[in-house]
Amino acid sequence: MKQNNLIPRKVIFDNPAKTGVQLSPNGDKITYLAPSEKNVLNVWIKSSDKDDDRMITADDYRGIRFYTWALNGRQILYIQDKGGDENFHLYATDASTGDTRDLTPFDGVRAQNIITSVKYPDTVLIGLNKRKKEVFDMHRIDLNSGDVVLDTENPGDVVAWMTDHDMVLRIAIASNPEDGSTVIRIRDDAESEFRTLLIFPFGENGGPIIFTDDNKNLYMETSMGSDKTRLVEWDVAAGKEIREIAENDKADIGAIITNRVTRKIEAIGINYTRNEWIFLDKEMEKDFEYLSGKERGEVQLISRKMDNTEWIVGYLADNAPFRYYHFVRSTRKLTFLLTDRPELDKYSLAEMKPVIIKSRDGVDLVCYLTIPAGAEPKNLPTVLLVHGGPWHRDHWGYHPTVQWLANRGYAVFQVNFRASTGYGKKFTNDANLQWGTGIMQHDLSDAVKWLINEGIADPGRVAIMGGSYGGYATLAGLTFTPELYACGVDIVGPSNLKTLAGTIPPYWKPMKTDLMKRIGDVENDEELNRKISPLFHAENIRVPLIIGQGANDPRVNIAESNQIVEAMRKKNLPVTYVVFPDEGHGFRRPENSLDFWGRVEEFLAAQLGGTCEPYAPVQGSTAELR
Repeated sequence: MKQNNLIPRKVIFDNPAKTGVQLSPNGDKITYLAPSEKNVLNVWIKSSDKDDDRMITADDYRGIRFYTWALNGRQILYIQDKGGDENFHLYATDASTGDTRDLTPFDGVRAQNIITSVKYPDTVLIGLNKRKKEVFDMHRIDLNSGDVVLDTENPGDVVAWMTDHDMVLRIAIASNPEDGSTVIRIRDDAESEFRTLLIFPFGENGGPIIFTDDNKNLYMETSMGSDKTRLVEWDVAAGKEIREIAENDKADIGAIITNRVTRKIEAIGINYTRNEWIFLDKEMEKDFEYLSGKERGEVQLISRKMDNTEWIVGYLADNAPFRYYHFVRSTRKLTFLLTDRPELDKYSLAEMKPVIIKSRDGVDLVCYLTIPAGAEPKNLPTVLLVHGGPWHRDHWGYHPTVQWLANRGYAVFQVNFRASTGYGKKFTNDANLQWGTGIMQHDLSDAVKWLINEGIADPGRVAIMGGSYGGYATLAGLTFTPELYACGVDIVGPSNLKTLAGTIPPYWKPMKTDLMKRIGDVENDEELNRKISPLFHAENIRVPLIIGQGANDPRVNIAESNQIVEAMRKKNLPVTYVVFPDEGHGFRRPENSLDFWGRVEEFLAAQLGGTCEPYAPVQGSTAELR
């Protein structure tokens, strides 16, 4: 029987038991992430037909969060940074011996834009800002020798690259610093010069997905000619769209499943409130129909054997941990592998329900409401949980922070406010120049008022909480609409947009014009900056605030939190400030997450009256109260 009692924070926020399951290219091995004896996430490997599990990587501090098989089937590739500085290195671990090599052993250099190819399984293409911190040149790395060779030099404005099916860099995606447009460039072969294929003006969305199987045309997402992005085929030679493949009148094109061997697009996701698939491959559609309903939640294709005969699939539910299965397509044999957090199965988790509300100007806002399991949705202490980005969105499904809050007795509301992606260019662009005192914050305020008017939220017990942009929205909520909130939780949120713009990572420079056109020219317009930066309105804060910050954050410099804390303390306003010297933009080490969420839980219980597991400093955490 499920328990309705308090779920220990450790069950929710500690490392998962096992996660990130992948099938080797030939299907004979299964890999996954699991903690070491020191509780650090590492890659483990086993035979697909027996339990001979062993750990093959040796990270001893931050833990591995992303890895993939090299297509030669002999090596595991993963990335890691130091202390959250986001200068990721690419590592290769021999799947047989566990020997690990740093493929990009360059101090202060970030590796990104990793590209592999079935035709050249011993080669990796990768972007490195080794020559110049602002831009990434593409390099070829030989996985056998470790040799790193410059392939294509960045002219200064390219932010992403794409290859054709012969692993030739043919597409360069550039950001125009003059007008914020996105320029798609193409070349015919490795010896040719790049030429402009098309331009997405500022405010339009889209970009190339994959070449057609003959390497002649491109499958492309585009919002040009429509509000929502569509999937089209683009004639490279003629420079025009030749057919539309998929579109939806409510949401943009979302996830796209492509087959790296056949080079075909097999399925297209559309996510308005929940994901729905449009299948172009009929056999895949039959398999998904068979898999649906075998376990609660939405079917996800996680990994597959190179010949596509075997899959690793997962089931994403809102009120259950993630479950992995092995699926043999020919026999329809479905074998349970593991649950990422099996301890959660002992407890009753809350359901997340999509809700569509109206903004004050009549726009539909897709939101997600989570009510504590077994509770009536009446007069509840409530947390408005604001997503980061802000050019991102909330999704339906299991969310650890949401389940933790609901288990403590809080209603949780997540709002896809203007600026959120996935709902068309108008929805996103309506937020331009609307930070802090404009539409973006109005949408959040309207959500709180809706919760109160519906009788769900106790008007005197509403908190606002979020990370990154969500942290900024928290500060904006407490300074611009202080009457709505009883307290706030800010995680790595900017307080002064001028200093934020002046301290962004150097490799964001090509995209800075786009950023400033969306926020406003806060570096040169002092009046605008003072109007929308919470720092200059700290005296309006009426309620307690807790702030969490990583000392090494390259996106939101620690000065952003230092400034607002100093301003509040000068006015004797209540603020708790927690700094983690070994973290960056968010808290990756589980010891730090557990410590911070324990402090937040105690804080929310004191301000809103929810239940609380007693807090004690977590061993191994580097948390500092400042």
